[in-house]
Amino acid sequence: MTSVVPDQFAADVRAGAVEPRPPAVRGSRLLVALLVTLVALVAGCGEGSETAERHGEGRAVVGGGPQHVHGLGVDATDLYIASHTGLWRAPAGETKAQRVGDIRHDLMGFTVVGPDHFLASGHPDARQDLPPRMGLQRSTDAGRSWETVSLLGEADLHVLRAAGRRIYGVDSGTGTFLTSADNGRTWQQRTPPAPVFDLAVAHDPSRRLVIATERGLFSSLDTGRTWRRLRDDLAGLLAWPGGEALYLVDGQGAVMRSADAGRTFRQVGEVGSQPQAFIATSARELYAAVQGGVVLMSSDGGASWRTRSTP
Repeated sequence: MTSVVPDQFAADVRAGAVEPRPPAVRGSRLLVALLVTLVALVAGCGEGSETAERHGEGRAVVGGGPQHVHGLGVDATDLYIASHTGLWRAPAGETKAQRVGDIRHDLMGFTVVGPDHFLASGHPDARQDLPPRMGLQRSTDAGRSWETVSLLGEADLHVLRAAGRRIYGVDSGTGTFLTSADNGRTWQQRTPPAPVFDLAVAHDPSRRLVIATERGLFSSLDTGRTWRRLRDDLAGLLAWPGGEALYLVDGQGAVMRSADAGRTFRQVGEVGSQPQAFIATSARELYAAVQGGVVLMSSDGGASWRTRSTP
């Protein structure tokens, strides 16, 4: 398939000009898709390390928009975009992202846990006297200010997910898989079957999760104490809106849906570019950040996509 920029891709999908790929990812295609995803995540880690060095040297963080997106969240009807240059917001009905506040943390991990209530991790704004690894940060004013919850100077959680009081995170420096049952104040370490590069949490109960690893997909029913293999032929970014519906977008942009919490998948669409972040706010409403800081939105469970936000 020829390369298609996101806006044109969305138009082509609506016009029926883009044909979906076969529904399964197997053999050499799995290897390619997995490697592309891993390269994208490693690149993000590399940028984080460089950012930490710049912050240590006291240099300013610059940028004209969320060019490299690390996380997405929706609060009410507003889209929030966590990036290498801080937090950005695209209000309902607007496609141009606007900076939130004046703090320009490199937000590597990000999640919305309630109205105006966000969690994040990453590397600090150069103007703030903080160690390179910010641990878990909390905002209760929709990202305008941040306070430390835990792990300051100890961890940089590039993967960060929450459901209720339960929080999961993966430290980029060590690969350590962590979970907290008290809103991030204290943490326990778990041992996954392979290094984790994304995870999705069932909101009811929050003890149930699925992880994407270099060995495929695994599930746990007990907050990661024990694991069961789901698939060894799929990998990608995950989103779990609720029930048994689980979404995955692979390194080539193919969007897949499972109706049985990850045991089987079928392809439902494509985002037309390598994904950088992926969330689902309902069984039908999905968001995907792609190259160039563009965020796409689907209102039909991934079948078609339109531009929701641009840098």
